[in-house]
Amino acid sequence: MDVAYDWNKLRPPSKLKDFEAKWSRRSEPLEFSGVWRFRELFPFANDSDILTIGEGQTLCQRSDYVAKYTGMNASRVFLQYEGMNPSGSFKDNGMTGAFAHARMVGARRAACASTGNTSASLSIYCAASDLRAIIFIGSGKISYGKLAQALDHGALTVQIAGDFDDALARVQQVSKQLGIYLVNSINPFRLEGQKTIMYRVLEAFNWEVPDWILVPGGNLGNSSAFGKAFIELMELGLINRCPRIAVINAAGADTFYQLYERQNLRWQGGRYEQTLVDSYMRGLDASNARADTIASAIEINRPVNLPKGLRTLERCGGVVREVTDQEILDAKAKIAAGGLGCEPASAASVAGLKKLRAEGIIGADERVACILTGHQLKDPTATVAYHSADPKMFEETLGKRGVRRANYANRAVQVPNDLDEIIKAIDVYA
Repeated sequence: MDVAYDWNKLRPPSKLKDFEAKWSRRSEPLEFSGVWRFRELFPFANDSDILTIGEGQTLCQRSDYVAKYTGMNASRVFLQYEGMNPSGSFKDNGMTGAFAHARMVGARRAACASTGNTSASLSIYCAASDLRAIIFIGSGKISYGKLAQALDHGALTVQIAGDFDDALARVQQVSKQLGIYLVNSINPFRLEGQKTIMYRVLEAFNWEVPDWILVPGGNLGNSSAFGKAFIELMELGLINRCPRIAVINAAGADTFYQLYERQNLRWQGGRYEQTLVDSYMRGLDASNARADTIASAIEINRPVNLPKGLRTLERCGGVVREVTDQEILDAKAKIAAGGLGCEPASAASVAGLKKLRAEGIIGADERVACILTGHQLKDPTATVAYHSADPKMFEETLGKRGVRRANYANRAVQVPNDLDEIIKAIDVYA
């Protein structure tokens, strides 16, 4: 389901640059929001229905350090850092949209299945309103950094035996039976809010369209929202071309990659081969295949937005790639060494850029925006394990997922409690 607008009866902006005038109205909550100041481009809610907690105050940072790592020219790589949102991930962009619609329909409870970030976002918006949050998580499938947020904000947390795909199936059944508002990205109003990530990228590029957008692919909500944003901007005549979009799966959760790149599944104007999708899913069931990656935020085998993701690729000349946990963690270390820390799933975008550059798909001088979806502290265990000198911690956390080396580890230096030895160590290492 999509949210569609009859632009003949609405008043969209005549040019994107008009949005810059809102920066002078920062004392107004809806203009301060990095989501709702663009509401003329998704006008489904009345201002009185909107709950904003300052989401969307994010950064699009040029990173020559990452450019060098990925084989790109200087000044061509930008990192869109969504970890600056109130709950620490991109989810707040969509959650504020879903909450506006929830208020419109008089919802009292809201639910989600989550690998962590959705539950954190739902919890913080419920805590700021009069809705009750109910979250479903799989057993052992959520980092403490994310679980802590849901617990601290007072959400009812239901842990089921299974993974995210099991939790999503159950939360849909429960929501339907109990009349609870569902906020997972199958909700089209959530995707309307997530479109604004692309508006902010365009704003950072002085309203010029970059050549590529690279985005981690899990449930494909961002991929779908980004494509819809550019399709609508084209229809409104506000841009003259779409960027190419690369969706990056983790190798341990690569359904989209397998279907699109290996089995040639295509949107075909909405007439994609559902039988091909069904056959692939039956194969997952028959082999009892479970998603397994250190990038827990994209640890999803059955993306609910797969059709919309296909539409994005068709309209935006897209590609799909998969990257290993080793490639993800190495990219994560390089991103952080360049000044921005992110969770593992975020680093898939940069790992994907390195791969596509090596393949010659992306040119060294093309302008690229990599989406960093979540904050560094969302999953500190993976970070500490990568940089740790403790082989047991490394093996238990990363080794079992095929990570063999910490190629860019920054390990603590152990020294005696002796002033001369401490000074000597500093002279050697710094």
